[in-house]
Amino acid sequence: MTDVRTASPRRAEILAAAAELFARRGYHGTSIGDLGGALGLTGPALYRHFRGKEAVLAEMLVDISERLRAEGARRAAADDPSAALDALLDWHISFALDNPALITVHERELDNVPEPQRHQVRRVQRAYVEEWVAVLRRLRPDEPEQRVRAAVHACFGLLNSTPHSATGLDRAAMAELLHTMARAALFS
Repeated sequence: MTDVRTASPRRAEILAAAAELFARRGYHGTSIGDLGGALGLTGPALYRHFRGKEAVLAEMLVDISERLRAEGARRAAADDPSAALDALLDWHISFALDNPALITVHERELDNVPEPQRHQVRRVQRAYVEEWVAVLRRLRPDEPEQRVRAAVHACFGLLNSTPHSATGLDRAAMAELLHTMARAALFS
């Protein structure tokens, strides 16, 4: 898989357009022709960049999982666990607010990703969860690990609902609200 961070600008543009279309119309409701049309290309011209629509979706979801994990690992490494948690929250909240289409596509379309890439996404996501669990265990060493892991998953549910709830508040106010709510949920 090509890393979108190092992919050609055209390839990254295709992935961004696909995220918007898949979020709005669904994976099955979007054709290669639709995707090409959104970019001013013919559908077949997309085959120079991807083997097909399935490859676009797979690369998109592998990439977002790897980006979340890599940045999560960097932020979780802070010496102060409270600062690490705030950094993780800020990162995930920013990602959710800035990428609602990717959050939506992941939520709805992961089952359409071929098994090898779907396994990779799930493996990377588990590693991301474990970064959060490790930080919380440093803050709450007496808390059972299963409870901490469940709290992290619940927190992700809250933060990843942003595409459905981020209406009426400006970005800064929504980010602050999410940070406050997520921190409270993690320490309930």
